[in-house]
Amino acid sequence: MSWGIELWDQFDNLEKHTQWGIDILEKYIKFVKERTEIELSYAKQLRNLSKKYQPKKNSKEEEEYRYTACKAFLSTLNEMNDYAGQHEVISENMTSQIIVELARYVQELKQERKSHFHDGRKAQQHIETCWKQLESSKRRFERDCKEADRAQQYFEKMDADINVTKADVEKARQQAQTRHQMAEDSKADYSSILQKFNHEQHAYYHTHIPSIFQKIQEMEERRIVRIGESVKTYAELDRQVIPIIGKCLDGIVKAAESIDPKNDSQLVVEAYKSGFEPPGDIEFEDYTQPMKRTVSDNSLSNSRGEGKSELKFGGKSKGKLWPFIKKNKPPPPPPASASPSAVPNGPQSPKQQKEPLSHRFNEFMTSKPKIHCFRSLKRGLSLKLGATPEDFSNLPPEQRRKKLQQKVDELNKEIQKEMDQRDAITKMKDVYLKNPQMGDPASLDHKLAEVSQNIEKLRLETQKFEAWLAEVEGRLPARSDQARRQSGMYEAQNAPSVNNCAQDRESPDGSYTEEQSQESEVKVLATDFDDEFDDEEPLPAIGTCKALYTFEGQNEGTISVVEGETLYVIEEDKGDGWTRIRRNEDEEGYVPTSYVEVYLDKNAKGAKTYI
Repeated sequence: MSWGIELWDQFDNLEKHTQWGIDILEKYIKFVKERTEIELSYAKQLRNLSKKYQPKKNSKEEEEYRYTACKAFLSTLNEMNDYAGQHEVISENMTSQIIVELARYVQELKQERKSHFHDGRKAQQHIETCWKQLESSKRRFERDCKEADRAQQYFEKMDADINVTKADVEKARQQAQTRHQMAEDSKADYSSILQKFNHEQHAYYHTHIPSIFQKIQEMEERRIVRIGESVKTYAELDRQVIPIIGKCLDGIVKAAESIDPKNDSQLVVEAYKSGFEPPGDIEFEDYTQPMKRTVSDNSLSNSRGEGKSELKFGGKSKGKLWPFIKKNKPPPPPPASASPSAVPNGPQSPKQQKEPLSHRFNEFMTSKPKIHCFRSLKRGLSLKLGATPEDFSNLPPEQRRKKLQQKVDELNKEIQKEMDQRDAITKMKDVYLKNPQMGDPASLDHKLAEVSQNIEKLRLETQKFEAWLAEVEGRLPARSDQARRQSGMYEAQNAPSVNNCAQDRESPDGSYTEEQSQESEVKVLATDFDDEFDDEEPLPAIGTCKALYTFEGQNEGTISVVEGETLYVIEEDKGDGWTRIRRNEDEEGYVPTSYVEVYLDKNAKGAKTYI
């Protein structure tokens, strides 16, 4: 099948068909271009949607994403962001591999088509010129033949007429011969041009046109193949991102499977647990006979007071006054006042008439909590003004402990950061001392003093928060002391004494109702806690270390070392930047890990192997 043979006379239709093919190709390019715009728009909308629901930094929403359900939602948002990225990849690949390539090919196709049809028109014009020459020679031959016939008839007429002179007859004869000769010449010319035209026409229909139409056919077939390849590429580009999109969807499914309702429930407990114990039973009040109202023996305050009296070995115990009970008269056992300003042996309050429990409950619900000291007054004013107290005393005990521990950890990190900066400045100063051309060592003294001053301020701040933390931990049940040990490395002295007024017990509404005896109770517990560690056996050495720099151990719990000194390692760095070492049986303490080079014994118990 060849267009040059089958369609030899369809030049105009082939021209229209090839132009239609180019239009189809351009239409397909436009389709792919609009698809890429849709992909980009879809990816942009997905990214905006993911960004819209992302938690804002330093906001309450960020704290909510501790829960596994919220983490799964956050993972979904992140996966959708990656999902949008794959649609951007589809758009980019279609633009580079389809739109750009096809646009370039369309320009080449138009040039090739223009060249082929230009050659076809040129051959067509040539055969038309030959045809015109043939027609001209044919008409001339026809005219000359007619003139020769008329001249012959005129000669015969003159020759038959006896009245015509011989000269006229001779002239007519010569004229007829001339016309016959011209007709013969026209005949020969017409025959020659006819042969030439037939030759050109044969070449046109059997050589030139088939060759041109064959090239046009090949061009058209290449266009069709190119469209097929582009459609295949279109599908392949989509298929390439399917595995990655599948991974995104798998990530969403994995995030959904990671949701743990029990863990979320535990997080709710940790977030809102106050640390208070539920109240005990209320004693039946018999109004049939006059009697003094006492607090139930199995109430919350007495049970806690008895437990603390055992820990204090005979210390005074105080019962917590529940809000339903009037506070203007202390309970008979033990003989202590319900307010910090009351005197145990002072005069008793006058007896008051008993009121129904419902009246007292209504009074409790409508009355505001009393503030018993200046610190509580200050805290109450700050709460009204919307400010958070520095010691977080507005929070329940458990929440206050978490906030204080978090603050201590943050301060310790800042201290470690400042100490690392001080070490870096010190090393730089040593380099300047050894190589003066690199810089002036004295220029670093101001910066070094500033960093040291910052460290001292942070240590004082840490001591303040650790004192508050110790105060809260003394009132709560026994818990892990790891955080206290880590924060205690930076202490320069013992925690300052706390105001007696600050020792009031916290109640659910944020007020204080504890007596001053709680201060001595905390001290007794802390003393017993320290005595337990004094009786422990010394830790075994797990390796040795060599001091790289001189360290002045001026703070509590640290030890001074001299550069080049070799000591025993008894406890590795736990991630807080300190290593515990021993010089002899009596001298041990902590030094910065960056100041020593540690060589751990592989056979020692608990020692890690470094490769």
